[in-house]
Amino acid sequence: MPEKEHSDKAAMDFIWNIAAIHSQLEEIHKGWARLLGITEPQWLILMAIGELDEGRGASGIAVANKLRIHAPFVTTQTKLLETLELVTRAPSPEDARFVQMSLTEKARVEIAKLSIKRQALNATMFEGLDQPSIEYLNKRLSLLAKNTRLASQKLSIGAL
Repeated sequence: MPEKEHSDKAAMDFIWNIAAIHSQLEEIHKGWARLLGITEPQWLILMAIGELDEGRGASGIAVANKLRIHAPFVTTQTKLLETLELVTRAPSPEDARFVQMSLTEKARVEIAKLSIKRQALNATMFEGLDQPSIEYLNKRLSLLAKNTRLASQKLSIGAL
């Protein structure tokens, strides 16, 4: 097989593997969400808030950027999560036009209850990979994510 065809085949195999992983991760997220009685997007928003909040709350824009979704959708969904007592929303001390969000104690407790299942799930997903391998893979995937964004931008402006 010529080098270019081999390279194209490897790229397509990679893309299909990522698509399969994405599909399975969606199912996993739906399962976690069901356990909390929320939707998959709401679950992802909770996870993003939990990761982004460093004691001062997470902004809706930061959550939207992390999940690559529209900020108004985050606003709508976090208002629903607030009524479920899973998220608190408070005006930003720097600019009252913006809201800072945090997980409630109730959300933390519910998520903690899932930790044993999450650890078992992670052990299954990453079986055969040690910590350095996972770190290496994450670095390479970050580079691919950056390059994919660039390629998408080039395609959208007709540069490719």
